[in-house]
Amino acid sequence: MSHLETFNEHRSLLFAIAYRMLGTVTDAEDMVQETFLRWQQTAQATVKSAKTYLATIITRLCIDHLRSARVQREQYVGPWLPEPLMTEQTTDPAVSLELADSLSMAFLVVLERLSPIERAVFLLREVFDYDYEEIAQMVGKSPANCRQILRRSRQHISDRRPRFPVSDQQQEQITAQFVKASSQGNLQGLLTLLAKDVTYWSDGGGKVSAALKPLQGAMKVARFLLALRSKWLSTSVTHIAEINGQPGIILFVNGCIHSVTTFEIVDGYIQSVYTMRNPEKLKRIDEKLNCQSPQMNSKPISSEKLPT
Repeated sequence: MSHLETFNEHRSLLFAIAYRMLGTVTDAEDMVQETFLRWQQTAQATVKSAKTYLATIITRLCIDHLRSARVQREQYVGPWLPEPLMTEQTTDPAVSLELADSLSMAFLVVLERLSPIERAVFLLREVFDYDYEEIAQMVGKSPANCRQILRRSRQHISDRRPRFPVSDQQQEQITAQFVKASSQGNLQGLLTLLAKDVTYWSDGGGKVSAALKPLQGAMKVARFLLALRSKWLSTSVTHIAEINGQPGIILFVNGCIHSVTTFEIVDGYIQSVYTMRNPEKLKRIDEKLNCQSPQMNSKPISSEKLPT
C-alpha cells in the first residue's frame, strides 16, 4: 500500500482528533496536511502500526499548536468559541449519542479548561479509546503519568458535564420551541425554555457585532435574544440543521449566513446558548450551503458526510 493510500485510510480519524483538540476546521485541516507531509518522509517498513504512528504525529502537532495559540486566545476580542461543524444525521441511536457527546459545542468549550497535554490524554482515552501504553507514546509521558493526567482532567471538567444525556427527540423539540418563541417575540415562551442561570455566549472575533462578555440570567438573555431577532426579523430566514451532532439554528440575513446557534440542554432546560458570528468561522458552512437559504426554510439541508 502506498503512503497516500495508507494515509487516506486514517484521514478521517486524524481530522477527528485534530478538530476536537483545536476547535477549528482550518487548523485541523492544516494539522492533517502537515501530518501527511511528515508521513511521506517516513519509511513504512519501520512503522509497526500506521494508525498509531499517524495519531502520534497529529497529536503532538496539535499540542504544539495549542501552546503557540494560547497568547492569541488571550488577545481574542470577546469570548472564543469553537468553529461550528455541519454533521450528518444517523439512524443509529448509539452512534448519534456518542457523536453528539464528543462533538457538541458544550463539550468542546469544556475542553478549553484543560491544558494541551490534559486535553490530548483525555480525548485519546475517553473519546478514541486508546490504551495507556499508546497514549504514553503519543504524548511522551509514562503510562502511570497518563493515568494521573486523565484523573486530573476528569476532575477539572466533571462539574461542567451533564449527568444525564439528552435524547435527540428532546433536543429537536426544545430547539423547535426556541425558534417558534423567538420568531413570535414570545418572551414568556423563551423563559419557559431557559434555565434560570442560563449563559449566552457570542463569538464575533472583533470582526462583527457580538456580546463582548457572556450574558447570564434567563430574563437578561431572553430580552437580548428578542432584541436581536427584532432587528433582523424582516430580512431573516431561520433553518434548523445538525451542527456538531446536535440540532442547531442557522440564521440567514439577505440570503447569507448571519449566525449559527447551538445549545447545551440540562434537565430539560437550555443551560447555555452558543452563537457564532465570526465570519471566518462561518466561512465553511457558508461555502457548503452556497447561500441557498431562501429556498431551504421548508426542507432539510442535505450535507455530505464530514469526518467526525
